[in-house]
Amino acid sequence: MQLSTQDLAQLTEERIRALSPDSLITLTLKLLADVKELHDRLSQNPQNSSRPPSSRAPWEKSGAEGSGDGQEETSTDVGVAPSDLDEELEGVPHPGESDRDPNPPGEERTQKGSERKRNAGKQHGAPGHGRKFGENMEVTRYQEHRPQECAVCNLHLGESAPSCAYTARYEMEIERPSDEVPGLNVTKTKHTYFETQCECGHWSRSEPGRCAEEEGWTVGLTEWHVAGPMLVTFIGFLALRMRMSRPLIHELLYEWVGIYVSRGTINQCIHEAGRAVEPVVRDEIMAEVRKAEQLHVDETGWPQHILALWLWVFTCTTVTLFVVGRRTREMVVRVLGDDFAGWLISDGYTVYRDYLRRQRCLAHLLRKARGLKESLDPQAREFGKQTCHLLKTLMDAVYLAREKPPDIALSKQHAMRLDTFWAYCEQHWDAEHEKTRALAREFLYDWNAIWAVLDYLDLPLTNNEAERALRHWVIWRRISHGTRTAEGSHAFCLLASVIETCRLRNASPWPYIAEVIRQRRKGMPAPCLPKAAA
Repeated sequence: MQLSTQDLAQLTEERIRALSPDSLITLTLKLLADVKELHDRLSQNPQNSSRPPSSRAPWEKSGAEGSGDGQEETSTDVGVAPSDLDEELEGVPHPGESDRDPNPPGEERTQKGSERKRNAGKQHGAPGHGRKFGENMEVTRYQEHRPQECAVCNLHLGESAPSCAYTARYEMEIERPSDEVPGLNVTKTKHTYFETQCECGHWSRSEPGRCAEEEGWTVGLTEWHVAGPMLVTFIGFLALRMRMSRPLIHELLYEWVGIYVSRGTINQCIHEAGRAVEPVVRDEIMAEVRKAEQLHVDETGWPQHILALWLWVFTCTTVTLFVVGRRTREMVVRVLGDDFAGWLISDGYTVYRDYLRRQRCLAHLLRKARGLKESLDPQAREFGKQTCHLLKTLMDAVYLAREKPPDIALSKQHAMRLDTFWAYCEQHWDAEHEKTRALAREFLYDWNAIWAVLDYLDLPLTNNEAERALRHWVIWRRISHGTRTAEGSHAFCLLASVIETCRLRNASPWPYIAEVIRQRRKGMPAPCLPKAAA
């Protein structure tokens, strides 16, 4: 919306008639844009938007009750102005103050007419209660925010224009160590917002930045937050990199930093950071994954409350992407699309067979062959012995060929050995030993993917890159037992993707994430990822 409620409250017929033709056209265009947006909002319903089925009016419901997802809309505002601001701003004039209703909403008269029925919750005019977030700390900085131009006629508002403060907020922030100031430096900034009167008579306000609502998120992304961008990033660092629980983060901040942060606010900060970096993951990391020449992919189990899901990783030389979801073919297609043209390095999961350019991880096969080699079954022991010998022989040949490229491709040099092993696997197609039968069939099913490295020597022999990318988060999963909600899983994957991508590029992710939060809170686009080191 281009015109706020405060702007519209000042517009009268007399003021509109007094505007110049150019200012009148500017105001008309703003009103037209707002009317169109309001019409779009009126047309929203559970079938064409993220509104829950419970938001329908009773006469609009065609099905039975309880058919919705049961999710209620929640407020996205985070952080409130401290209660002592009421005293500081007491007596400040506001446009239209004399027109306020003496009987505020929220109170209903009873049948007697003289008594009012008290509604539940905080009453109008009752003193508020601020949070403990740094309440005993003195303000270290003051920052004033004034409007730069009129919201109606777009004229520049100079410093001499009449203005007054109408609200303020406090922001706790952490500054990273520097050569001049070692250690963490905690600051408390008071942000004061002013409204200024234009020559046309309109009062324009400077307001805290706010990101527009985004589908799939219940957490807000706004400057009206008591935690600054770097403090939010520091909480994410403790949760994801240091693998600390919410209670431990609460204890560390209170005991060692001197900031009281509730566990709910800690969880909110992590989700807000995840929402802030979502465009970076969607527009940059996802695009790099889809055009990668060699992409490592792997998956591991991931608990989400009572759901048994999977944590997927897609990594190459410049980016890493994490996704939580089902272990299905649709998950791979959703990430890679149908036209992925690079090499896919993976294990033997069947969904990867849809991609022709694929290299199997030989380490997985070698481990299975070693297991058979140590089996008590004679047939399995012999099959494992022959398989281990072949794999080691061909892997050594690949290492030697990389140092001195051969004149003839390795697949042709070892064609007779490969033909013999193919026939050997066919003999064990119906072996009595279950694991022997399974490994023999696995070789026959994935024959081209297993030996692709013999023709393309630059392909990796193992999928260790994907397994290394998962290692930190597998330990995190064992400590935290996964995530609790779909939004929590989404925020976790987004932050983990940015963290691992920055580490691949030899850049610290924390200043970057803080800057993304700072820009996104203002409603501006997120800055680009740090460039990969040359």
